[in-house]
Amino acid sequence: MAQQRKALWEADLDEDLQDVDLSLAIGSYGQNGLYDDVQPRIDETTLLAVQQQVAQQQAFAQIPDVVKRFIAHFHQAVLDNNLVEITVAYESGWNRLTEKYYSKTEWPEAEVIAPLVNDDQIFLILYRELYYRHVYSRLNPDIDDRFHSYENSCELFNYLLNSDGPVPLELPEQWLWDIIDEFIYQFQSFCVWRSKVKSKTDEEIALLAEGSQVWSSYSVLNVLYSLIQKSKINEHLVALQQGKSPEEIAEIVGEYGTRPLYKLLGYFSIIGLLRVHSLLGDFTLALKVMENVELNQKSPFTRVTACHVTTYYYVGFCYIMLRRYTDAIRAFVSILNFILRMRQYHTRSYQYDQINKTADRMYALFAICNALSPTRVDDNISNIVKERYGEQFAKMSRGEEGIPAFEELFLYACPKFITANPPPYEDADLLPAYIEDPPVEPAQRHLQLFLAEVRAQAPVPTLRSFLKLYTSLDASKLANFLDADEEDMVQQLMVMKQASRSVSRVDEKGLLDGQWISTSDLDFVINENMVHIAESTVGRRYAGWFIRNTEHAQRVLDTLRNAPLPIPPKAAGAAKPAEAAASSTATARTGGKQVAWGSAKAA
Repeated sequence: MAQQRKALWEADLDEDLQDVDLSLAIGSYGQNGLYDDVQPRIDETTLLAVQQQVAQQQAFAQIPDVVKRFIAHFHQAVLDNNLVEITVAYESGWNRLTEKYYSKTEWPEAEVIAPLVNDDQIFLILYRELYYRHVYSRLNPDIDDRFHSYENSCELFNYLLNSDGPVPLELPEQWLWDIIDEFIYQFQSFCVWRSKVKSKTDEEIALLAEGSQVWSSYSVLNVLYSLIQKSKINEHLVALQQGKSPEEIAEIVGEYGTRPLYKLLGYFSIIGLLRVHSLLGDFTLALKVMENVELNQKSPFTRVTACHVTTYYYVGFCYIMLRRYTDAIRAFVSILNFILRMRQYHTRSYQYDQINKTADRMYALFAICNALSPTRVDDNISNIVKERYGEQFAKMSRGEEGIPAFEELFLYACPKFITANPPPYEDADLLPAYIEDPPVEPAQRHLQLFLAEVRAQAPVPTLRSFLKLYTSLDASKLANFLDADEEDMVQQLMVMKQASRSVSRVDEKGLLDGQWISTSDLDFVINENMVHIAESTVGRRYAGWFIRNTEHAQRVLDTLRNAPLPIPPKAAGAAKPAEAAASSTATARTGGKQVAWGSAKAA
C-alpha cells in the first residue's frame, strides 16, 4: 500500500510540474538579444513553494520503505479506531523504528509524510505530537521546536475541546496519559530554558518578547481545567463514591463524560494539575485538586504505570513540604512496594528507565522523611534505602552535621521547580537589571524553606539519644549533657515535642484532611525539675520475614529442580559397557549392594 501511495504521489507531482509554463521560468534570454530588457516576473511565493515541494520530494525519497509502510498502517489504525493496532504501533513499532533509524536524528516532518496519509490533518497533529516528543527526549530542541510544539498542542486541544460534539477518535490509555504528561514536561522545559537569560541570542530575545504568551502558565492551566470541566470527571468520581448506577452517572456526566477519550483525559488532567501546582510551589492547592481521587490500588490511574508512579511521587513530595512526614512515608512505601512487585513487568515497558529514575528519587525522599520522623517501616524498603543512601542517612541522624546531606538529597530528588513569571524580555530597560540581579532560583528558594525546618529540628536527634537511656532524668543533669542552660534545654524539649506531632490521614478521606497524632515512639513530660520519659516499643513484624525467606527457599528449590542431572563417571576400561551399566543401575537401587534381582544366584 505504501508503494502504491508513493507512486500516486510522484505521479501527481509530475503532473504538477508538467502544468508549469517553462517559458515563464526560463524567460526569453538570448531570443531578443537584450538581457536588460528581459523582466522575469516570477512570483516569489510561488518560487519558494516549488522549492519547498522539491525539497519535500527529496526528503520523502530518503524515508525507508519500512517507515512508510508503518506510517500508512498507523494512519489506517487511527482511522478505524482500532485500539489494538494503535497500541501495538504506538508502544512497539514507533520505538523500534526510532532505535533503528532515528535514534540521533529527527523523524520526517509532518509535511513530508502528508502524502502517505492523504493529508489527514488530525493524524498529522498526532504525528507531530510524537515528533516533538522525540525531539525533546533524544535531541536538543531549539526555539523553533519549542514554539511549534506549543502551536501543535494548541491545535490538538482546540480540536478536542472546541469541536461540535465529542470527536470520533479513540486512543489507548497510555497514549492519552503521555499526551498530558508530555504537555506539562514541555511547559516545564520551556520555563527552565526561558529563565536562563544570559545564554539567549538577540534573535531568541526578540522572539521571546513577541511570544510572551507561548507556554504561559495561564494557557497550560486553562487547558487542564477545561478538560476536567468538559469531561465532568469530578462529578463522575463523586457519583462513583456515592454508589450511583451507570445510567445515573451517564446522565450526570453527559455526552462528553461517557466517552473514554474525554473521561481519561479529564482524569489525567487532575494528575497533571497536581504536578503543575507542585512545580509552581502551591502544595496545598496541588493536594486540593486531588480531593476526589482515591489513593488505592483500584484507582483508574493504576492502569498506566507511569501515571501511578507520578501520582504517588508528587503526593509524597507535597506532604514533605507540608511537614506531614508520616503521610509522605506511607505514600512512598505503597508505591515502592508496588514497583518491587511489578519489576518483571516493567522491564517490558518502554518507560522502564524513567520509572526506575523516579523510584530512586523516592528512595532519597523516603530517607529524608525517615530521618526527620523515625518510624519502623517495611524491611524491604529500609534495606534498599540503607544500601543506596546509607552514608547520607547516617549523617542526617546527627543533627546540624547532617544539613549538607539533607541539601544533597533534596536537590537530587525534588521536582524541577519553575517560575510562573518570565523574565522581562519585552522591556529593554528592565532586562539588563534582571540579568545583573536575577531572582533566586525556584529550587534554591524551596530548599531554603525546607532547610529552615530541618535546622529547627537539628537538636532533636541528640536529645532523643539521651532520653532513650533514662526513664526519668533531672533537668539540670540533662542540661549538662547538652552543654546548655536549663532554659535552652526546655526550648529543645519543646521543639522535640512539636516534631513528634503531625497531622496525618486516619481514614480514606481527602488528602488534606487529617488529625493530630504522635509520630514518635518516645514521649516525655516535665514535672517540676524532673523529666519523665515513656518509650513505646513496637514488636518486630515476623510475617514479612517468613514470607521473604519462604519465597527464597522456593526459588532455591525451583533452581535445583530445573538444574540438569550430573553426568555419571566413565566406567573402567576393563569392564564391558553392558556390565558397567548393570552394575551402576544395581548400585543406585540398593545403595551400594549388588543384588541380581530375578536371578537364581545372589552375588
